[in-house]
Amino acid sequence: MTEQTGHPALIDYPERARVGRVVPKTRIVVSDAPGRRVRDQLTTQVARITWQYKLAQETLNLKGSKAVPEIQIFRVALKPAGVSDELPVEVLKCIDRAIGFPIIFELTSSCEDGATRDAIRVAATYKRPSEADASKWVLDDYFATGWLPADTPRAPLPVALDLPRLYEQLLHELLPIQARPGESMAALMERYGRITAKQCECRRLEARIQRGKQFNRKVELNRQLRALKVELDTLRETTIEGKNQHG
Repeated sequence: MTEQTGHPALIDYPERARVGRVVPKTRIVVSDAPGRRVRDQLTTQVARITWQYKLAQETLNLKGSKAVPEIQIFRVALKPAGVSDELPVEVLKCIDRAIGFPIIFELTSSCEDGATRDAIRVAATYKRPSEADASKWVLDDYFATGWLPADTPRAPLPVALDLPRLYEQLLHELLPIQARPGESMAALMERYGRITAKQCECRRLEARIQRGKQFNRKVELNRQLRALKVELDTLRETTIEGKNQHG
């Protein structure tokens, strides 16, 4: 029998950081005041929200910062009807806006019919205080693992000198690109944004090439596409010297 391997984003959080407290959905709604559509999603998709762990100076002996005073681990149990490959981004945003700390989410699904296994996935966004208004939070794209068996082995908590660096390490395990040596989280997210923008440009050019009928125009579009792909390769490199993340 093959030994089941774990996922580096699925963390075995220390028992001393456990909270295990149910968060009423009404508290989230009152705090964030979402629109009707998001309230309906909370009702139809979410069975229970649990404040599972609190990563803070008093629980981990790691110093926080203004941007990362604590890291909360929230477990969101989805109803069977709410489980899909699509991430419930609006629901996660609603919870993130209602809670004044960075959050790592663990989404869980329990299968009542016994035909499929219970599953779990980890998701988060790079959450930070707004420079324009420190009372508000900036939320970027959400990143997530795929659905994993609920009994997937958990990885040890990463070693970090403080909570901000621990938060970055937790996020790094969810991102589709690797950080360059010394690259800050803000710089990494900016580079990711440029990558996604270039990918959209590539798709638009490829569609125009498929539709194109004039040979000279298709030649020019192909030249532009090749140049874009070179820029993409450069953005994906994990070191300035040119080592690509895929080897």
